[in-house]
Amino acid sequence: MDRGSNQVSPREDDELKHELEGYMRSGQHTHVEEANDPEPPADDDIVVDPSGPVPPPGEERDRARATADADALRLELSRHLERSTFPADRQALLTTLEGHHAPGQVLEAVQRLPEGETYNDVTEAVRALGAAPSGG
Repeated sequence: MDRGSNQVSPREDDELKHELEGYMRSGQHTHVEEANDPEPPADDDIVVDPSGPVPPPGEERDRARATADADALRLELSRHLERSTFPADRQALLTTLEGHHAPGQVLEAVQRLPEGETYNDVTEAVRALGAAPSGG
């Protein structure tokens, strides 16, 4: 049987097929050692909608990253705050977040909110931090 431009012998080809059989059947990596698994995406990688265009470098990409960061902050705040918390000032938000064991980065963000302001919802609090969440 002619294999054309294949760089491996038929025996090596069968070995490779055997190595991939578990992965093909299970749909997940079958490495025993974690070091052999592919790395997950980095925290600072840009999250891109696969159906949309990739943002070019520069201001547009920075804007996309800032919006993604604002959306992530809004999501974290929403996970730890109930609607009954609002309207609330900075101290009330901090007290509620601490009671719900919110992550440190969320507490730090809320500590940056201005004193004496009252927020009617999570989106207002995120905007007060200088971030603009999408869709809100």
